[in-house]
Amino acid sequence: MIALFRRVAGHSITHVLFAFAGMGSWAVFSNRAHPMPDPVIAGVVQGMLSAFLTLVLKTIIDRLAERFSGHTALWLPPLIAVSVSACLLVVIHNVSETPEIPQTISLPLMVAASYATIYNYSRWSLRRE
Repeated sequence: MIALFRRVAGHSITHVLFAFAGMGSWAVFSNRAHPMPDPVIAGVVQGMLSAFLTLVLKTIIDRLAERFSGHTALWLPPLIAVSVSACLLVVIHNVSETPEIPQTISLPLMVAASYATIYNYSRWSLRRE
């Protein structure tokens, strides 16, 4: 049973589906005061964006980390990755006319920033050894 859990948890598709469901649900909740279908549209848009960002955030950090050295390699890759993510979220939610953009993107950005920072720190620490 544990082997099956590890195998399922290790697949990228599992992470993408959890990102879609979790952050999409958050967007529906964040926009619940608005008439339908606005909350559902916001949820689908945020779910797709979170799924996409889940797939590419690690790759972005990996590529950026190779371009910098020293302490710059510690803080600049996550800062760039999260800034690009924030811009992408704001622009696409504006285009899709999400009613509550700041509230909708707050949790996904915090999760992305946490992941980017922790992942980059682990890479940076290993490189320094």
